[in-house]
This record gives sequence, C-alpha cells and structure tokens, in this order.
Amino acid sequence: MRNSNPKHKFKKNIYGYLFITPFLVVFCIFSLYPILYTFFLSFQKWDGLIPPQPIGFRNFDRLLTDKVFFLSLWNSLRIWLMNYIPQILAALILSALFTFNRIRGMKFFRATYYLPNLITAASVGLLFNLLFNGDKSVANQILIALNVKGAPFSFFSSKAFTSGLVSYIQWWMWFGYTTIIVMAGITTIDKNIYEAAMVDGATKFQTFKSITLPLIRPTLIYMTITSIIGGMQLFDIPATLTNMAGDPQKAILTTSMYLYSQGFRSHNYGYAATISTGLFLIIGILSLIAFRFMRGGGKSGAYAD
Repeated sequence: MRNSNPKHKFKKNIYGYLFITPFLVVFCIFSLYPILYTFFLSFQKWDGLIPPQPIGFRNFDRLLTDKVFFLSLWNSLRIWLMNYIPQILAALILSALFTFNRIRGMKFFRATYYLPNLITAASVGLLFNLLFNGDKSVANQILIALNVKGAPFSFFSSKAFTSGLVSYIQWWMWFGYTTIIVMAGITTIDKNIYEAAMVDGATKFQTFKSITLPLIRPTLIYMTITSIIGGMQLFDIPATLTNMAGDPQKAILTTSMYLYSQGFRSHNYGYAATISTGLFLIIGILSLIAFRFMRGGGKSGAYAD
C-alpha cells in the first residue's frame, strides 16, 4: 500500500527544492535584483556619485520625446529585419536540401556553416573594420590592385553600406545556427507523413510547403522570438565596426549603444535605466506580436494545392 503520509511526501519534495536552490539564489542575485533595481532607477536622477533622487515620471516623459532614442530603435529594428529575413530563408532552403536529399559531406557543410557563430561578435566587428576602414584597408588595396575606377573608396561614409554590412555580418554569423535548429525541428516530423504524401503524388515543394512548414511552426516561433530579443539588443558589432557613436550620421546607432552612451559616457544612469525599461517593453510587445502572428493558422493544410 502506498504511503500517503504528508510528512513523507514533504521529506521527498525537500530534496527537489534543495537541488534548485543554488539556481534560485544565483538568479535572484544576478538577474532578478538587477532587473528590479533598473526599474527603480528609471524613476530616479543619479550620476553614480550623489544618492539617487526621485523625479517621478520625468525620465519617461523625456524618453517619449527623445528623437535619438526613436532613431536608435528604428536602426535596431531595420538592421534586425535585414538580417533575419534572409537568415530564415537561407536556413529553410539549406535545411530542406540537407534533410530531403543525400548530400555528400553534409556533416562538413553543417559544421562549416556553424563556425562563424563560434567567433565573438566584437572580434568579427574589428575584423570587418580592418577589411573596409580607410584608404589602406584590405578591400581598398584589392580594388586598387584590380584598377577599379574610383578606388580607394570611403566605405564607412555611406550610411546604406555601413548599415547593410552590419546586417550582413549578423546574417553570416547566425544563419548556420538557425539552419541547425530548423533541421532539428524537421527531423522530429514522423516520416510516415512524408511517405503518405509521396504515395498521394505530392511534390517535394508541396510537401515542404504544406507539411513541413506547419509542423515546424513552434521551432520558427522560437527562432523568431529569440532573434527579436538578440537583434533589438545588438551592440558588439556596430560598436566595434566604426566609432561607438553609430557613424556615419548615426546610421548604426542601436538602442543598446545609446543606452551605453547615456549610462557610461554621460553618467545619466537614471535615464539609461529608463531606456532599458522602454527597450524591455518594446521587445515584449514585438515578441507577443510575432507569437500571435506566427501561431495563427497552426493547422497544416492540404499538400495538393
């Protein structure tokens, strides 16, 4: 007969609580407390020297009329969209090729595509700075050697080029990781579904469109939301690519860079905390929109359109 004594159950449960206690302690100290303290500072005026002074909602009033903040927000969103859309498309195409076709050296290609993700973002930013910054940069030296008309070029004086380069670097670093995650989602699909579709005469494109995509929707939702969180907090690459000010003409000034500037250059920690709080709310709203939009139509349609 099973022991239903509440004291016995409590003694068994206490071991579980003991196992998760270290995580809870670390989480409260290094995650929960900084979040709550940041929210507290958003209502304060503090330069790091004098004690914080309560100023109510004045920081939030300033945030709502701060043109630089909204510019940095638009830059972050634009750079993210310009790298995530081709990133997910490349991941879907490559995952379909690797999953539905026997390609020699598939493991080698997967490892190669993932390699850029192992390099730190700051190192990649500095690398591309050496490649394109200045008349004696590597890119200009190659163009001069090829007798290209107009060389050397001032690459980082172009807003479109600099912004596009940041998006490209983000795509280059992350498409391999996205491909592997999408492939993992595809491999969880029952092969019998594909066999039934083939028996019914469905083409590979029809199968991928009407069976694979609907069934990996949870994976795509996960990838989109985590990409939004990372993309809207972009800092390392644009900061190391030019001059930490987002030049040319603040074309790559992201919200995280503006937050850093307000907090650690202007020493306006209260307003920096307000920017952080605003960014947190915006990321939450964008993630909710993405989740609601991508969750719609969760039922897989017929593959024979």
